[in-house]
Amino acid sequence: MKKLLLVLGVSFFVLGACSDEESGGEEAGGGVEENMFLTVATGGTSGVYYPIGGALSNLYESELGTDSSVQSTGASVENINLLEEDRAELAITMSDAVSQAYEGTGPFEEEEPKEGLRGMASLYPNFVQVVTTEDTGIEGIEDLEGMDVGVGAPNSGVELNAQMVLEAYGMSYDDINEDFLSYSEAIDQMQNDMIDAAFVTSGLPNSTVIDLSTQEDVTIVPIEGEALSQLQEEYEFFGEGTIEADVYETEEDIQTATIMNVMLVNESLSEDEVYELTETMFDNLGTIQDAHNAAQDIDLDTVTDGMPVPLHPGAERYYEDQDALDE
Repeated sequence: MKKLLLVLGVSFFVLGACSDEESGGEEAGGGVEENMFLTVATGGTSGVYYPIGGALSNLYESELGTDSSVQSTGASVENINLLEEDRAELAITMSDAVSQAYEGTGPFEEEEPKEGLRGMASLYPNFVQVVTTEDTGIEGIEDLEGMDVGVGAPNSGVELNAQMVLEAYGMSYDDINEDFLSYSEAIDQMQNDMIDAAFVTSGLPNSTVIDLSTQEDVTIVPIEGEALSQLQEEYEFFGEGTIEADVYETEEDIQTATIMNVMLVNESLSEDEVYELTETMFDNLGTIQDAHNAAQDIDLDTVTDGMPVPLHPGAERYYEDQDALDE
């Protein structure tokens, strides 16, 4: 009888140990499972979000064994809604749109504040580029009055910026002939003399503006002085930066407003899953930076710069482990 009890005890111990080993991924690490599907919401294929999101998607497939896809979208506002509808796990967005969604203002004022939005990392700054050509004679924002101007896709982050910038100069859509166009559409129409200027808010350089600069003498209209100060006072997500002359072969460096891009992550993902997603991105940061020059600014030292929503607990734990958060 004692031998039987001993054998049963050993058997239960072995079974228990096997069970612990089989479930150890969940209890010990609980990270990303190989059968997990990740959708990375980005922007138009001619912008910067798409190649960076594509590189991240490929990275998760190669390093974590997940199924992953990069989704071309209308960018910030659409991406926020995709997260809220559980149709994306990760999304690149501009911090201005995120701030407005979180607070229920701007294009989100008719909706409940999206207080479940969670950040994974601040990425790199977007530069508000008001693009035109020398033959239009446009040299300042005030010169856009009466002109045909591309203001971005409807409800995109670009369109939000266009409205804010015009407002800072005492203007509105009433003063221009606004046209809701993507980057590539706007540049195509500028090349065909169908519009005079376009708002292009993106990292540097923007490929569509590069294309234009190979055929036309490009002018980047500055955003500066009192108007820039007003933007920064009214909206905490605005910074300032310089577009150096060699970016688009302009005659001089151009001062303009900047807005941080951030990576949001679906709140429903577990702490361990987001920890591993964050760790994988920063452990392989060179791969992301190879996708576009703008990604050179992604750095552990700036992961909370301009982040308008709380970090996901998984991302926060990773940064704490890396001593990347200010005390």
